[in-house]
Amino acid sequence: MANFLQESPVKYVCSCGILNPITKLYFCRHCLSLRCGFCVCHEVDSHFCSNCLENIPSSEARHKKFRCNSCYVCPSCNHTLSAKAATVTVPRKQDEPVKEGEDPKTQQKKMYFLTCLACRWTSRDVGIPDQSSTTGHWPDLEYSNQARFTSIFEYYQAVVLQEKQEKREFWRRKSPKAHKYPSLTDRTGLTVSMIRRQIGWNDKNPIKAKPASISPSIASEEVQQLPEIVFTKPINLKNVTTIKQRHGQPAEQPYTVDRLYPQRKSLWIKRSLRCRKCEHNVIKPEFHPCSIKYRIQLFASYHVPEVRLVSLTNVKLTPGEKNQVILKFSNPTMQDMTITIEDLPSESEEAQLIDEIKHDFEKQVQISETGPTSTPVTLGTSLSRQPSLNEEPRPVDVGTNTTLEILDSSFILNHRDDSAEFDEEVQIEKEEPEFIVWRKSNKVSIKLNFTPNDDLEVGNDVILGFTIQYTYVNTVTNTPEKKKPQTHALTCRVYVKVGSIE
Repeated sequence: MANFLQESPVKYVCSCGILNPITKLYFCRHCLSLRCGFCVCHEVDSHFCSNCLENIPSSEARHKKFRCNSCYVCPSCNHTLSAKAATVTVPRKQDEPVKEGEDPKTQQKKMYFLTCLACRWTSRDVGIPDQSSTTGHWPDLEYSNQARFTSIFEYYQAVVLQEKQEKREFWRRKSPKAHKYPSLTDRTGLTVSMIRRQIGWNDKNPIKAKPASISPSIASEEVQQLPEIVFTKPINLKNVTTIKQRHGQPAEQPYTVDRLYPQRKSLWIKRSLRCRKCEHNVIKPEFHPCSIKYRIQLFASYHVPEVRLVSLTNVKLTPGEKNQVILKFSNPTMQDMTITIEDLPSESEEAQLIDEIKHDFEKQVQISETGPTSTPVTLGTSLSRQPSLNEEPRPVDVGTNTTLEILDSSFILNHRDDSAEFDEEVQIEKEEPEFIVWRKSNKVSIKLNFTPNDDLEVGNDVILGFTIQYTYVNTVTNTPEKKKPQTHALTCRVYVKVGSIE
């Protein structure tokens, strides 16, 4: 039985040169390349509460500090709090009618308080008054440094707005004009502001945002002295908060448990992943919080042939001795694949490939820095979609220490058919190459001959590497001219850890 917590012995090389198992890779159908977590942009699609499943807009979530307005978390154990009803005696109002057998001065009223079903913490432990409804607004604790944090937050908001305005003004001045006289004001020498002033209208130019000055924080060497009871009175650890409880309330960081107040539950997000090169979506979830489906799910395991390590002919690996490994290939697509096993590129070929990718990368960075020639960059342009250093390719830091015997021919992987196992038709046996050990539906097991290097020592890992060339049928039509699915011959590099020298 496979251990899913164990690291996969088969790893694929991403387009940026990082090795990852196929379960952590994505496939861009527009670039026809593998993408890892560093080659995609992470974008937040929606915010929602994991308890009440309320979908909250981004502007409202930002205003509420990305916390739910009706759900609370236990400050002691971080479980979700529940509202519990209790009957209390309250004084009766003068206008309320009195029934027979009831006390004319008091009445029974149902009140609600928060309680944790895991650790039995209640809101009554810290003196929070009960509310008359389950959705009542429980009082929030005001922190001593809240005004300071608010002023710093507003200051940095003004700084960001000023930078955006300066950037927009720079692109407006730098972008070339479409023709000689784009407006009458340029030909007559009058500006829009002068005409508006002559008419008596207010100036249309927006006022530039300037951040208000705030007093900087100054470090002090004076430290508050400890109270005398710390050295004289024994400490009751039951009344002292833990590090986890203090980090749950970073603004207050209470020392005793009687200062633990319920915290609003943090919102969860649904995020989409976008290819950095072509800016097409790779992963796009459904908008509704209850849905676990995807609108777009371009996982590599749905488009790239999967390779698994089955067994070794000789379990004991010895340097310089020939051995055989059995690998299983699976076709996840609905079209047949032609698989060809090739050797890894040499150092010169890999360096040339990296130079070509870097050249394209530098072009993309130059375009993002200079901006478009016709229209300036708008204020809402996402900076996360521009090229970053994470896209720059790098050589693979894992080398092979074996000599692989390349197969003399290619083989075909049948398409995936979920109903094939329930089909009663008998498959006609065909002549298969000698290296094919087993075939069933869309899976094929092959054997590869390899020889570990002579300089390996006991305990060294034996790594086998090869390049897979496979045919991929792209059903996405980028242009109206290409209405039919296009067939491409793609390659991916695979490294397999077959074992260690004994």
